[in-house]
Amino acid sequence: MAWSAGGGIEGTVVVVTGAARGIGRAVAEAFGAAGAHVVAVDLDASGLEETRAGLEGGDAMHVALSGNLGDLTFHQSIFDEALERFGRFDHLAHVAAVLRRRADIDEITEDDWDFQVDINLKATFFLMRSAATSLRRQSRPGSITAFTSQGWMTGGFGGSVVYAATKGGIVSMSRGMARTYAKDAIRVNTVSPAVVDTPMMRSGLSDEGLAAFVDNIPLGRMAQPDEIAGSVVFLASDHARYITGATLNVSGGFLMY
Repeated sequence: MAWSAGGGIEGTVVVVTGAARGIGRAVAEAFGAAGAHVVAVDLDASGLEETRAGLEGGDAMHVALSGNLGDLTFHQSIFDEALERFGRFDHLAHVAAVLRRRADIDEITEDDWDFQVDINLKATFFLMRSAATSLRRQSRPGSITAFTSQGWMTGGFGGSVVYAATKGGIVSMSRGMARTYAKDAIRVNTVSPAVVDTPMMRSGLSDEGLAAFVDNIPLGRMAQPDEIAGSVVFLASDHARYITGATLNVSGGFLMY
């Protein structure tokens, strides 16, 4: 064990999805600061370029790939690009997700269901499987970290129950993958934030609704994206090399278990 601050992250290659803004950008920045090569992925090409330009180490260290994760044919090209550019792939931090918040459960449409399930659950499964396949082909140990939310345990609220259902599915799916890939030394974990100050969190939510969420946080405030990013770097690092199948609660006390 090398007890460096980066915990073995230095020189590794990390794919970060949802990297154009919010938590995804903060995760990409944290891995860059730890000395990793970052393959930043998002549908938002302009936001993605802003992220890449701000990463430590300069252009030669990192690459930006714009694409739609709902297109399953895009997935393998991400890991192929990592191998072509850097000769290896080590970690996946899958942050990207979509949310359609409705005022009431009766307002949820079939299209709302399909959109969130296709991106948050279906695409997550196939992306994680592609990452594991790439690691297996290299005979390389590595890690996969996916994002759930407090909704996996609470069930969500009102019109966000479909989003919560997808996040619960991610926890179950990640545990199954952790068992499946353990023999290949591939660790699979999830991070569970609660109220983080991002555009997604604020979307479709009134100031009063947001304040009601914050009132239920013992630490008394929303998290900033960089306060979530450290947990993702930790789970990918050597410091967490005996952790798999876990869900790391980073919620300011919103959930306690």
